Amino acid sequence: MNTLTFPIIFMLVCIYIEAILLKWIKKQNINWLDIIFNLNSGHIVLWLFRGLEILCYAYVYQNCSLNLFSSTPVFYIWIFAVFAWDFCFYWQHRLLHTYRLLYAVHLIHHQGENFNLSLAVRNSWYSSLLSAVFNVGLAFLGLPTEIFLAVSMIHYSIQFFNHNDFTPRLGFLEKIFVTPNHHRVHHINDRYYSNRNFGGSFIIWDKLFGSYAEMPEGTVNYGSPGVKTFNPLLASNFPFMQIFKIRFQPSSFPNKFVISNLLMTLGSTALFILAISYIYTYGYGLNDISLTQYILFAYLAGGTIFLGAMSEGRPWGIIGWIILTLTMPLLFLYGFQWHQTYWQITMALLSIHGIIIFINWIRVYRKSLPVIEP
Repeated sequence: MNTLTFPIIFMLVCIYIEAILLKWIKKQNINWLDIIFNLNSGHIVLWLFRGLEILCYAYVYQNCSLNLFSSTPVFYIWIFAVFAWDFCFYWQHRLLHTYRLLYAVHLIHHQGENFNLSLAVRNSWYSSLLSAVFNVGLAFLGLPTEIFLAVSMIHYSIQFFNHNDFTPRLGFLEKIFVTPNHHRVHHINDRYYSNRNFGGSFIIWDKLFGSYAEMPEGTVNYGSPGVKTFNPLLASNFPFMQIFKIRFQPSSFPNKFVISNLLMTLGSTALFILAISYIYTYGYGLNDISLTQYILFAYLAGGTIFLGAMSEGRPWGIIGWIILTLTMPLLFLYGFQWHQTYWQITMALLSIHGIIIFINWIRVYRKSLPVIEP
């Protein structure tokens, strides 16, 4: 069992509650396909690389550390960790916006056109690989892995909160901390503003290093230009294809097989819950890896790709999703004899969703057939 399981569940609930409240209170038109993509943009592959990041950190701490904090009281270690982590994040974030190759990893996060909590989890597959490079210095200094992980969770929680669309200005807190008001500036569709306010938790870094900007007056738009796709494989890799001049132009979205927003949201939720079950069972998944774990990981990664293609109305995505949702329970519940209740429930939900999609697809296909006059 991984201790992050329940915070991730809480995060998922918060995303949906905010979307409902934005619709109900602010009368916003919620782009559910955008929320679905944000949830599925990279959670399972990114989680694997997050495990590699922690493995790298722990190795450096155990084998290459200067042990500068060996005689320091724990309280002061925590104080240092809170500020040092965010200082590293600030420079990581700023450099991501400075160099094109690094920005290719970060671009997917800035392409979101709706500022809400789901945007916080819209990330490239490779985000954690860069984080490992910028955080390893803390391990070299001697910051214990356990404290690093705890502080990371605190800062990521703050960053998640800072993507909500409800919080107003927070008075004197705005002078010290990054708030949603500050972070909205960073997501404006204007290079001047998107290259400001890099801090994760403390706004003091931006004020100290000259990258701070206030929210402009009037209406603003969010989102940076880029490839229009709901496919996480393409979204995470297309910026690199452009840099290395690999010729590929994604086709436009077909409109023949359109799945309702409700069905897409239910499928995305079921897949995300399955990913949570994976985390609950395997944690970061780097110890004693079994064949079943490899297969489950492949199913989850494939599911995000099929779901993205299905969001675009692509027939191969619908076919792939149906095959995945109907074969997964047979393989794991009957083939591998998994009898834990949470696996049975999540895979049953996926199967039901796959059957509904199949019936809906057949109905649409039959309607598309030409009518033969007697």
